[in-house]
Parts: sequence; C-alpha cells; structure tokens
Amino acid sequence: MTRWGEADQAEQRARHGAGPAPGAAGSAVVRAPLPGNARAPSAAREFVRTALGDWGVPAGTADDVTLLVSELVTNAVVHAGTAVRLECRHEGGTLAVEVSDRHPTRAVETRGAGEAAEGTRDAHQGHGLRLVAALAEEWGVTYRRDGKTVWFRLPAAPGEPSRSERHGGGLFRSESPGSEPSGLSAAAPTAVPAPPEHDEPGGHGEPGESGKPGEQALGSLTGSLAPTGRRPETGTHRPDPDWINHGILSFLAEASDLLAGQTDEDRVASLACQLLVPRFADWCAVWLADPDAGTPLRLSRVWHTQEERMDELRGELTRTPPQLNGRTPPGRAVPWTWPGQASAYGPGGAAVGCRLVVGGRTVGTLVIGRAGLLRIPGEVVGIVEDFARRVAQAVLSARRYTRQATISRVLQRGLLPSGDVAVPGVETAVVYEPAGEGSWAGGDFYDFYEGTDGRWRFALGDVCGNGPEAAVVTGLARPVLRLLAREGHSVPEVMDRLNREVGEQTRFLSMVYGELVPRPPSEGGGSHCTLVCAGHPLPLVRDTSGKVRAAAEPQLLLGVEEDVSYGSQTVLLEPGETLLCVTDGVTERRSGRRQFDDEDGLAAVFADCGGLDAAQTAEKVRRAVHSFGDGAAADDLALLVLQARPAG
Repeated sequence: MTRWGEADQAEQRARHGAGPAPGAAGSAVVRAPLPGNARAPSAAREFVRTALGDWGVPAGTADDVTLLVSELVTNAVVHAGTAVRLECRHEGGTLAVEVSDRHPTRAVETRGAGEAAEGTRDAHQGHGLRLVAALAEEWGVTYRRDGKTVWFRLPAAPGEPSRSERHGGGLFRSESPGSEPSGLSAAAPTAVPAPPEHDEPGGHGEPGESGKPGEQALGSLTGSLAPTGRRPETGTHRPDPDWINHGILSFLAEASDLLAGQTDEDRVASLACQLLVPRFADWCAVWLADPDAGTPLRLSRVWHTQEERMDELRGELTRTPPQLNGRTPPGRAVPWTWPGQASAYGPGGAAVGCRLVVGGRTVGTLVIGRAGLLRIPGEVVGIVEDFARRVAQAVLSARRYTRQATISRVLQRGLLPSGDVAVPGVETAVVYEPAGEGSWAGGDFYDFYEGTDGRWRFALGDVCGNGPEAAVVTGLARPVLRLLAREGHSVPEVMDRLNREVGEQTRFLSMVYGELVPRPPSEGGGSHCTLVCAGHPLPLVRDTSGKVRAAAEPQLLLGVEEDVSYGSQTVLLEPGETLLCVTDGVTERRSGRRQFDDEDGLAAVFADCGGLDAAQTAEKVRRAVHSFGDGAAADDLALLVLQARPAG
C-alpha cells in the first residue's frame, strides 16, 4: 500500500523531473502513486497543476485537465477503494492522462447521462465519466487482471481554446500561477457541480471580488461552489442549469447508495465527513445521540482537509458541542460559531450545523466549516441539508441493524451449544453460517452433548425455511433431544418421539442424529457410530485409503407423518476415518443450473481431504462450497466433521 510519504516523495520527483516544456524533440511524462483515501484528489490536483504549469499548457486546457483528474481520482478512491496511480504525458500538441486503480472487477459506468433507465441506480452513476465524455477529444477504460485504467486525451497547442471555453466559460477554478484561491487552504474543495449563486452581494473588499487576482471563473461548475462571494457580471455565460442540477442529484444519489451500505453508525458518520470534505467544506464533524437508549450526544467523527489539524479540531469541538435544541427547525442548517480561535484552522471562516432528524427523532448533528468566508453560500447549505437527511436515515438504519444483530446473537446463545466439545477418541469440527447478512440464528442447527454410560450424542438438523420462524422449531428440537437422551431412550426412540412433537408445529425437519460409543484402545480404538438420517443429505464416511461411502440409509422427513418408526444403522469409525454430515445449504448450493452435489460433487471434495484433520476438512469443504456458488448463499449452511483419533 502506498504511504503518504512515498506519494509526496514521488510527487516531488515527478515535479522536479518534468524538465523543460516539451517541444519537437520529444515528450514529457510524470507519474505519481496516490493513497486510496480522502487526500488523494487534493494531492492529484496540486500535482497536475504543477506539471501543466511547467509544460506551459494553456490555462483553459489546464483547468479542464485538473477537473477531470480530480473527478477520476475521487471516483477511484470512493468506488474502487484502492491506491491510485496517476500518469500525465505531454506528447507534442496533445495531453494524455491515465488514472489507474487496483480493482479490476468493479466495472466503470460508461453510459451517457440520458442512456440509463430512469429510476435505476445506473441513472446516477458515472458523473466523472460524463465530464470526461464532454471535455476529452478521446477517452476510454482499459481493464487488466490486476486493475483498470481510465484515460483521456486533450489538445494542448498554444492558443487552442479548451472545449469548456468553446462552450462558454471554464469548468474549473482559475488561479494565478503559484497561488491559492482567495480564502482557501491548500486542500481546496474538489469540483462538484452546484447551482451558481445569483445576485450575491460581493461586498467591498470581500475575497474573490470581481477583477481581483485569483478570482474564480464565473460560469464554472467549481466556481459556483468556490468559497468566495462575488457579483455576477452582465453578459457572463453560465453553465446549463439542468446539467448543474443533474450533477447535484448525482452526488446525492451516489452518497445515498454509499451511506445505505453501512451497518455501523460510526462508519456512517465517517463516510459522511469524507463525502463532504473537501468537496464542500474544509472540515466536518458528526455528533451522534440515541434518545431511545438514553445516550448523550457524543462526537463520533471529525475530518479535516489537513490531517495534522484533526486532533486540535477534535479537541475544540469536544469542548464546544453543538447546542441545537428542539426549537431549531428540523433539517435546517443554521450558523454555528467557528470553534476555537479564528485563525486556528486557516484564516478563520464560517460554519453551519444541521440536526440529523428522521421520523421526528434527532439522532445527531452534522457541522461543516469553510475557511475564509463570512458565511456559507446558500447553494452549499441546501446541499448539506439534503445530505443530512440521508445521513440521518443511514444512522437509523445502522442502529436497527445493530439491534437486530444483537437479538440474533442472544438467540444463538440459546439455540446452539456454547464452547468446544471434547469427545473421547474423536476430533470434532463445525461450520455454521446462517443465510442473510447479519444473521446468527436460523433453520440449521447442531448439537453435541454427553448421554448416559459414557455415550455421546450429536445432531445436525435443518428446519424447512430459515430465519426466526425456523428458529422456533430449532428451539423445540434441541431440548427434546437432550431430555430424551438423558432418560436413556435409544437413537431410534428419540427420533420417533421428536417426529410427533415437530408435527404439532406444522413444520418439517430433516436431521442426522447419532450416538458415539468409544471403542477401547485394546480393541484398536476408534468409535462405534449409530445413525438415523431423516430426510437429510446422507452422512458420508471417508476411510484412510480415500474411499467415500454413505454411512446411513435415507428415511422420511420429521413431521410429515405421525405414525412412523425410524431405524438406525451402525458404522465403525476406525482411527483416521472421518464422518461428514452436511445440510442442504451445502449440497444444493447453486451455480447457474448446477448444484454443488451434482455428480457426487460433495463426495469428490471429501475424498480429496486425505491427510487433513477435522478442522482442515471442514474448512476445505466450506471453501469449495463458497467458490462454487453465485453470490451470497440463499440457505443456511452447516456441516459437522467427526474424525476418529489413533489409539493411544
């Protein structure tokens, strides 16, 4: 993984290695590795501006290239989540740029803005690529085994207007060479389209006033969000409002998708900060509170464009938490006092706070700050208010997920055995994976317990269905099995009694139920295993030579008919032999039209487990099942491995 020091050193090497402006003699190339975090877009912008300035690239083209690089690096960091490699080449009169990440399987949306079906997720993807399509002469996506690259080319001949200039104004902030925009720190907000501010009084001497050095291009997408107040000039071209509004909707839609995928409220807060900084703010903080649990307001996450200032900012915010009471309009952002000294985080600035409200309940507060401003622009405030509603909903969803997971864990402790089981002469291993994200208890279950006279009982069952309804039957079966075994009932008798109990629950249950009786070392060791298989995938035995055979005969599912007598089969597990029991979540795992156990697929994997102990055998089978299937499992998965130890 690339570290920031390495990226900075690479940037310096590339910057000093750019050399003179390219001419007829050849081309110039600079490269930089960037880490996969929120600082990458800012570093990429600075790196590109320096290289293009050294090469004497016209200002309009340089602005377009910087905008496109910022968008592509941001997309790579947010969607691919890996380190990024940036390469810029000046080849005669052409600029070529490549942005590469290490996520080859995450496809890049390449459709135009109007090609995606309305109302689908695809309709809000690929904003950065739409900018590339609008500005670049040539562009494309190259997929490799170890990653993918988005590339584009632009003409860079002196006097050649950029495509954005030909369409009425640059798309990026105009800056004087070697200077920062007025009122901005080095890590300026990235380009995110928003409506331009109309009729905003500039005020005498305000940063960014028309005609001052470093003013931002009127009519630019980024300029409309730049932290400066200015008065629009007569006749100034502005970008298409529909295009700008679509850009805002794209940002909010993509933010909703990212936030909705989080299942921890602190991760929601962290992602919210990183989405806003540096796009719309120099820093952001999120406080969380849970009125249902009675927890007080706590500072969850703080993010700043300059990492070295985070600790100081966190300290100030901890001392001065937001005081947004119930009289503050829900969902409205209101001015908030700049924390600490006015010069603590740049030249001072403006901040706003917005309560995170969902369903009439306040779940936290979001605060942003921007340096060098008297107040936050109204357009940014509107975006933050919309964004805060999405954050609030994501926080509430994450809390519900956490509570559901907690309930499932409590159920698991009651439905499954706790701790490891030490069966004399037998090594055991279990894999248990309920279907569904965050699930801990479902229709599959297993149990180990000691019976009478040194005998051990085990069970692996599968209630038809999964989830809480199936767990109810699981909660009935386990206590009945234990009670009947301790009363001295044989394996078939236990199954007969359980069959009648399950039938009253109007659900069906398949199960392998067995008893282990250790064989004395004087007789060669191992264990006698008595089994009943009721409507369940047949248990398999693998001998020391690698041959696999069924260990029981199939019988009727439990709960189907009340008057059924079950019979048992007994096998001898010699030392080194292994018994494998699985549920249909293993055998019926699907890949297209095929199932895992088609053509004895399970037996083939089991036969290939020679020399493995019980735990290694269980893991090999589990991996084979997961690698076979398409996507997430649709059914609970459980398997039980018993391996007879050598005598002595």
